[in-house]
Amino acid sequence: MSRTRRAVHICPLLPSPVTALAFDFVHGHIIPEHSHQEDQLVYACRGVMTVSTSEGAWVVPAQRAVWIPARTPHGIVMAGTVSMRTLYFRARLVRLLPRNCCVVNVSRLLQELILHACQLRTMSRRSRVQAHLIDSIVDQLQSVQTIPLQLPSPSDLRAARVAAALQNDPSDSSALDEICKKAGASKRTIERLFQRETHLSVGKWRQQLRLMRSLQLLAAGEKITHAALEAGYSTPSAFIAMFRRALGTTPRRYFQDQLRSES
Repeated sequence: MSRTRRAVHICPLLPSPVTALAFDFVHGHIIPEHSHQEDQLVYACRGVMTVSTSEGAWVVPAQRAVWIPARTPHGIVMAGTVSMRTLYFRARLVRLLPRNCCVVNVSRLLQELILHACQLRTMSRRSRVQAHLIDSIVDQLQSVQTIPLQLPSPSDLRAARVAAALQNDPSDSSALDEICKKAGASKRTIERLFQRETHLSVGKWRQQLRLMRSLQLLAAGEKITHAALEAGYSTPSAFIAMFRRALGTTPRRYFQDQLRSES
């Protein structure tokens, strides 16, 4: 069964090899689906962004960025007050990053380069100083570390129904057998489909969903205990352990560090 094709707004080609823009958004703001003719780096100075494409969703916490290749239709939803800094690169200027979306860590040097670029707005190699700045940003991007904050979308209709049920209520503790039955397939079939189409087991996919949901809740100002239970963790300590494994620190320290970096 074919999917209905939606009209996607295509932004006009930007005149400069690199363009940098700064935006601030309130909690819940939505940027509708669109695409750019340039590769794009979307950096979160503050807040949490969720970038969605037909392939899945990527959660971008503060001090991280998402890489969006040229001509990739995507929409963005803001959690908490979001300060976004985005760089557009003429396609293929950054050659070593993948041709699919990914979330990356942003070094302190790259943060400063992004912020400085946003003050200039446009950069061209005709200026020696700007050419050096472009090269410095590209060099930093060539060595960034990707982080696993992606939730890939299964395409099979039965697996997609299971994914939608889990997304509608991440805290639902219903047995997977029951959810799969309602979707019209056995648990074994759904497990096989998820492995084939997302490269994750249903359990791992569910863990990833809960982690991403908790980040959105924390960015919106929820307390750790509420965010943990609302996202489906059995206890706050289980959530903190998962958060530490994914982001290398505790939720409290992560958001405290974010506030310090803004001051």
